[in-house]
Amino acid sequence: MIEVKEVARRCQARQGLREIARETGLDRKTVRRYAEALKALEVGADAVLDDALVHAIAQCVQARPGTELSPERATLGAHRERIVAWLSEKRPLRLTKIATLLARDHGVEVSYATLRRYAMDELGFGQVKPTVRIVDAPPGEEAQVDFGLMGELIDAETGEVRKLHVLVVTLNFSRYQFVWPTYAQTTEAVCEGLDEAWRFFGGVLQRILPDNASSMVQKADPLEPLIVPAFADYVQARGLFVDAARVRRPKDKGRVENQVAYVRESWWAGERFGSLEEARASAKHWCREIAGMRVHGTTRARPRELFEQQELALLSPAPTARFDVPHWGKAKVHPDHHIQVLKSLYSVPTKYIGREVRVRADRRIVLVYWGTELIKTHPRVAVGKRSTDPNDYPSGVAPYAMRSVDQLLARAQKRGEHVGRYATRLLGGPLPWTTMRQGYELVRFCDLYGDARVDAVCKSALDFDVIDVPRIGRMLKHAIRVEDAAAENGNVRRLPSAPRFARAADLFATRNEVE
Repeated sequence: MIEVKEVARRCQARQGLREIARETGLDRKTVRRYAEALKALEVGADAVLDDALVHAIAQCVQARPGTELSPERATLGAHRERIVAWLSEKRPLRLTKIATLLARDHGVEVSYATLRRYAMDELGFGQVKPTVRIVDAPPGEEAQVDFGLMGELIDAETGEVRKLHVLVVTLNFSRYQFVWPTYAQTTEAVCEGLDEAWRFFGGVLQRILPDNASSMVQKADPLEPLIVPAFADYVQARGLFVDAARVRRPKDKGRVENQVAYVRESWWAGERFGSLEEARASAKHWCREIAGMRVHGTTRARPRELFEQQELALLSPAPTARFDVPHWGKAKVHPDHHIQVLKSLYSVPTKYIGREVRVRADRRIVLVYWGTELIKTHPRVAVGKRSTDPNDYPSGVAPYAMRSVDQLLARAQKRGEHVGRYATRLLGGPLPWTTMRQGYELVRFCDLYGDARVDAVCKSALDFDVIDVPRIGRMLKHAIRVEDAAAENGNVRRLPSAPRFARAADLFATRNEVE
């Protein structure tokens, strides 16, 4: 454009062709063609040489008539829709196969080179699809999150060689980033790494854009991704919103995707770390002093300085306490009123037996939900232990299920003074659970024979220091038989309330004879 405009300007100044060619370094024949174009377009000496006019002058000289299509290209044009359909299938056909099908089924004999040129010129075959550069989020709004594999590191605790991953968190606006080395990619590792990132940045952003790792996204969907419940608890606790990237769409999080290779090359390559803690300390220093202070190729600014100037003041306060990552799951309520959660047992009310409930368990507490209703709360117990609320059992069953000695003693005392004393002697040993069945049998005797009879027999047994419930039962049966026989003879004789002796007690005492 500059050369054409210079020739036109000199022609307007009425310079000769030889002079123009000598001063511009162009061929005299080329200068003549441009002069003829000026004459054909009727460009006067006072005409303004704008871009449109210069372009028109150049087209008069440089434009060439298009070549005529060969018969093979014309034939392929007649089958354009068919070729497009073959190239648009879920698994597109190769051009060699398309050439075979055209020749066999449609009688189109063309060379592969002709077919390839036609597909490239007319159908855009093999060309890179155009992309659109998405505008960056405002400062303090978005952080992109991704995992990357660095290599292998010896675990200082076990001595094993383990794969080392890094959680990379890159701020969209300033490109300031944080790198957190870890052995695992679990939800706990993600929450720990994000909390460390917020403490590193000095605050929490509004939104994170992660990939579809199973530790964060339970079900990927372009519009409504399902977040892992434990991770959903975390983002709610930190006031974050999650905008998960689409499956196999790395450009959705391009700000962090292209940083994984940079982290591997600049921080990890060639380094030797003695432990995971040493690697984490090195990664923080690298993020702050090396990656954070380089001149970024896109923003042309130092990420750390840009972050401190425009983003830091917009962040929410960083968390101070560690997030207790919960366990979410489903459990069936068994006939014994208990559910199993992380190898421990927790009781649930009777009406939920046989149903499937949803459970949330953290380090301190276990919450049981039926739909959206919280139906039970338990303190977290160790593996193999159980937490049972007696109120979950049906009325009257809880004391038996809980083996409550105090409850059994209270029931016995209500039946009579001596029954209560007898039960106290019975259950007063070092192992009361071993005699609880006899205690329940004693209370049952009161239901069968009446409180008065049992109380009288217990008084007699206590006088003789006989603590034997089966013997109490035999004494009661014998007394009933005696009463029945007396009733038949018309002489009703009741069981005495206290034992009687035919002789005085001093007759049975042992005395030494004095000579």
